[in-house]
Amino acid sequence: MAALPKRIIKETERLVADPVPGINATPHEDNLRYFDVTIHGPASSPYEEGIFRLELFLPEDYPMSPPKIRFLTKIYHPNIDKLGRICLDVLKTNWSPALQIRTILLSIQALLGAPNPEDPLANDVAQRWKEDEKAAIETAREWTRTHATV
Repeated sequence: MAALPKRIIKETERLVADPVPGINATPHEDNLRYFDVTIHGPASSPYEEGIFRLELFLPEDYPMSPPKIRFLTKIYHPNIDKLGRICLDVLKTNWSPALQIRTILLSIQALLGAPNPEDPLANDVAQRWKEDEKAAIETAREWTRTHATV
């Protein structure tokens, strides 16, 4: 395995030394490019009581390309599909090498607090969100209680 770039080492040290509130990212001992992540659902969101597990992988060409991230915890959200893939501009078209792991995780946490049915990845969820937001939010709360509690 190639040596880890200094950038990844520095970011990992900062994540451990100065954790982001409500977010925990721990690198695997055998592969420091692979992280186990937990994100607490933001207050006043349908995900508030939940703790969501994600996996994050830094590709060989990171930071020139974005990390690969997906939800392992089942979630009802218009921007996250059944496979846990996330529709977030900073992970695709708006990626910049200036962004860091912590910035991306904060963006994902913010997305939980502000679902965007206008730019969906889960079209069925987005459709329901637009047609009956109250019912969609209740389903999101239910899924959080069922799948995202410790």
